[in-house]
Amino acid sequence: MKIGVFGIGSGICADPAIARQVAQAAERAGLESVWTGEHVVLPDPQVEPSPAPPDFAMLHPSTALAYLAAVTQRIRLGTGIVLIAQRNPVVLAKEMASLDVLSGGRLILGIGAGYLEPEFRALGVPFAERGARTDEFVAAMRVLWRDDEPVFDGRFVGFAGIQSRPRPVQPGGPPIVVGGASDAAIDRAVRVGQGWYGFAMDVNTARQCIERLGAAQARWGRSDELGALEISITPRGRVTADLVKKFADIGVHRLIALLPQDSEARALDTVAELGELTKR
Repeated sequence: MKIGVFGIGSGICADPAIARQVAQAAERAGLESVWTGEHVVLPDPQVEPSPAPPDFAMLHPSTALAYLAAVTQRIRLGTGIVLIAQRNPVVLAKEMASLDVLSGGRLILGIGAGYLEPEFRALGVPFAERGARTDEFVAAMRVLWRDDEPVFDGRFVGFAGIQSRPRPVQPGGPPIVVGGASDAAIDRAVRVGQGWYGFAMDVNTARQCIERLGAAQARWGRSDELGALEISITPRGRVTADLVKKFADIGVHRLIALLPQDSEARALDTVAELGELTKR
């Protein structure tokens, strides 16, 4: 089981000194990855389904991870998740290729369509188009990362006669992990993702989602280029050896534990506990 932590770049870990300490401790402890979240803006006042109060600090994912790439050597750097429908995919492709280069090929690109309508409204992006934009933007970015003569003609983006260099260190671009438990997200993970990410799930909920992923794979099939679908989960509560076994038994490949947000000491203690699990 791969074990990572979620929350680098947010809350107390929006403080660069704390983020550095936690990421370096995670690397020393043998953890596989650290993961950021993303919201460009949050509704004020907080309304459902917003995940945090409006004054909750969240660094831009690629900015935070580029900083952490410079102060670590081996640990993988994950976005959990980038809200791709809110972005210009040509700019995002350059941004993430640059991060992959700066980190020496350590980026895992978690993506999602998004779910906060006020955030889309503030960015001037039609909320109803988020799914279609997400699918198209994944395809456009891969063309820029992969093709010698990139050409794309889509509904929302089109280009020809251009180059975007440097390309990512990882051939074809960083692995794309699709987050979310909606039917659209499940299908998207199977169709275009190298992985799927379920957030704040217990074992039973994760099992149900994995069954749905299997059904989606039967419907859609999978490209050989994508390979087997890697399953990542952020579980609810403390991660223990017993919980690791339960998730492993249902086919989960990576657990991404929540970092405590009340103190640096508790965050570092959590990293140390998780490091002990990696040695078993």
